Amino acid sequence: MSDAQTPAVTLARQLKRRACHPDLYQQALSAGLTELQARVLAGRLSSPRAPIEALVRPGLKYIHHPEKLRDARLAAERIAQAVSAGEHIGILTDYDVDGITSHVVILRTLNELFGVPRERLHSLIGHRIHDGYGISQPLVERTLALSPRPGLVISADCGSSDEPRIAQLARAGIDVVVTDHHALPVEGPPPSALAVVNPSRSDCSYPDATIAGCMVSWLLMSLARAVLIEQGILGSDTPKLSPWLSYVALGTVADCVSLGDSAINRAVVTQGLSLINRMGAPCWRMMAERLGADSTPFDAETLAFQMGPRINARSRLDDPYAALHFMLADNDTVARRYLDLLDQDNQARKAIEQTMVETARAQVQPALMAGARVLVTFLEQGHPGVQGIVASRLVQAWGRPTFVLTPAEEDGMLTGSGRSVEGVHLRDALQRAFALAPDALPRFGGHGGAAGIGLAREQLGAFETAIAQAIEEQLGERELYPLLLTDGELDASCMGLALLDELEALAPYGREFDPPLFEGVFQVDMARLVGSEGNHLMLTLEAGRQLTRAIWFRAVDPGDPSPVSEGDQVRCAFKLSRNRYRGRESLQLMIEHLEPA
Repeated sequence: MSDAQTPAVTLARQLKRRACHPDLYQQALSAGLTELQARVLAGRLSSPRAPIEALVRPGLKYIHHPEKLRDARLAAERIAQAVSAGEHIGILTDYDVDGITSHVVILRTLNELFGVPRERLHSLIGHRIHDGYGISQPLVERTLALSPRPGLVISADCGSSDEPRIAQLARAGIDVVVTDHHALPVEGPPPSALAVVNPSRSDCSYPDATIAGCMVSWLLMSLARAVLIEQGILGSDTPKLSPWLSYVALGTVADCVSLGDSAINRAVVTQGLSLINRMGAPCWRMMAERLGADSTPFDAETLAFQMGPRINARSRLDDPYAALHFMLADNDTVARRYLDLLDQDNQARKAIEQTMVETARAQVQPALMAGARVLVTFLEQGHPGVQGIVASRLVQAWGRPTFVLTPAEEDGMLTGSGRSVEGVHLRDALQRAFALAPDALPRFGGHGGAAGIGLAREQLGAFETAIAQAIEEQLGERELYPLLLTDGELDASCMGLALLDELEALAPYGREFDPPLFEGVFQVDMARLVGSEGNHLMLTLEAGRQLTRAIWFRAVDPGDPSPVSEGDQVRCAFKLSRNRYRGRESLQLMIEHLEPA
């Protein structure tokens, strides 16, 4: 990195060992977990809602019945009515991975299990840039222009905050069933919807509000199957929706819902991965082909960092229908063709992201110099589809809640994405900012860790002031800095594949159940830069007379020298990984942080 690009304000990452909750630690040991497994579990959870057995041995028996979802029976009966009457049905979903996988679950269930012909099913997915999020006005107009017009529209992963557009559909004689998982507006569910199936409703008794939108869709369609059987429209031998849990697993991981104390999320990801690794569908087979022979079996990390970004990239830069066609492809040739498109978009997204990150890092310097504890940056030339990724990069660099904004399609308006830090609930902060300055924040939504906003360009200053106050109220005296939480040190003599097996037994890992991260002091035996741009660092590290291979991705900027030399003593934060090469496996450390010892 050149001097001109070097940030004026840099904050060193701090390593901090996770607090281990003693009661849960003892419960885990009593349940038969090893000391290391108990330490990992008790370092992530304190008083889990689910029993330990449900978390460490996930199973579908822990999924609660869909009738516990408010409005689910009403929604299922309306779907059954549409199926039996031969109505046209609109499937209106968000454009990200959660929305696309929801779409697949609903469409395949209606078509393949309920027998609704494809020509009666209408896919309605908004364009992120031209249409915007949710049940947008362009999607409403597209729905009303259909001929024949659908009598029922089922939304997924959106709709809870879209009363004006739902009312417009209702006035045109179209019933709207909303399925969603996002927080509802303070005034409650949209009254013009026939049903609103959302575990986040204050009047919903479903025991787990952390499930993803695709899981809500899966539960509702499962109940619709039961209703159709009750009514004699389907036979009792109609297959269940279990195979679609492969899609639910992908949507759940990619949407970053909790994999901590949610027995349901852990169950569907575990079962879904088992289904995916049978490689029965072309989309899974072609992804495995693209990633290489040593990429299988897939795990949650594969879904989060390989499949998810490719599907999201399409909706960030273009329309999302290629992602839908990839997931629905019925042969390898079609799946491979659409995967090529997703890959091209993902590469383009990476280039755009790099430029935006460099610009944003420079722009936030004055605020950092002034001691700001929330960062808001407006990128005049930025791409709206990459806002959230850029915000995440700034959070990683400075450990502060961050909003990145770009021009919206509508003249004079801005759109933005926010990402948060531990202990700051972004949706609550936005609600408070709205109370402080309602004119400065006409549109917002999201959850604790991430949110989206829309506002007038002239209100940017007022928004900055209001959100800064709202977040300050949550933070109090807390100090902010980039932080890595570790699980402590490991005995070097024990580091091997058996230890990795022990940790993998606690999978799946994800949001609120981070993969184990350890720290330790090593001597560098070998270090060399690798990769097409020479920015990855391959290392051999020595501790306790044992040599271990390690890799540090994006250790330097292209063209920069290695930050370490042979013989250096270094302190590392690292994950354990399984390196597969030509059918052989070996332990490898994945370096997350490295500093002089």
